[in-house]
Amino acid sequence: MKEYAFVTSPNYSYTFPFESNFVYQDAVEWMSENWTLSFYYVVIYVIFIFGGQHVMKNKPRFELRIPLSLWNTALAIFNIIGTLRTIPEFLHILTNYGLYHSICVPSFIEQDHVASFWTYLFILSKVTDLGDTVFIVLRKQPLIFLHWYHHITALVGAWYTYTEKAAYGRWLMVMNYFVHALMYSYYALKARGYNIPWQFAIVITSLQLIQMVIACLVTIWAQQFLIGNMECRVTPLIIKVSFVIYFSYFVLFVRFFYNAYLSGERQRKKHHVSASSEDLLSKSKIH
Repeated sequence: MKEYAFVTSPNYSYTFPFESNFVYQDAVEWMSENWTLSFYYVVIYVIFIFGGQHVMKNKPRFELRIPLSLWNTALAIFNIIGTLRTIPEFLHILTNYGLYHSICVPSFIEQDHVASFWTYLFILSKVTDLGDTVFIVLRKQPLIFLHWYHHITALVGAWYTYTEKAAYGRWLMVMNYFVHALMYSYYALKARGYNIPWQFAIVITSLQLIQMVIACLVTIWAQQFLIGNMECRVTPLIIKVSFVIYFSYFVLFVRFFYNAYLSGERQRKKHHVSASSEDLLSKSKIH
């Protein structure tokens, strides 16, 4: 295995002990031995979705305003912190070491304790993200294919790619943290009864679309580096699978965007009905 030269880390104003003492080797070893547990989570998740919808079919919906508010607030805080703790490393590498390093060298896992710690939490959070669906099922909100398809593929994909220490994961992680920080903040405010302009839902969905486009480009760049016989810490298999998954997200998101905001807008004008931006965005609550 190639050893990469040591790279400098950004100047963090403060490093917490749990960050500086994090040992990524232990985390990677545990994930390498246990990543297949993600399939068990997926099975339980799918059973809950269809079983829960069946059980709730003839029951009144749960409001769950307080639990939902606490849930979204907790996830908003987590993703805001995750964004603030990972963006410095990302910008530092991109500015000082360039595009190649940001895509092909996993120094964010191997050499930066702060980014490494929050990378591991990000990977583990793909399990807790499944909790969003619990609220959707119990509140009897529409649950589209895009939502649960993404949760399943993101969980399995993230856990496996972490075992490989796929270097372009820093791009995917930072983008995801940032979009989630905005998205869950929006949900938290809506759950507390704040009147947020419905256009903000369009902004978040647009950012999710941009995220998928950039993710596809990153996999293409990684493939080009491999074709050019450059050392790149990502396998051809992961590149192909990642591209297919993110391209499928993009296609599904384009379809959702059209149905929710373009086609739906025409219908709202026709019937003079104001749609709820919370309901629209909840359909695309993906990660």
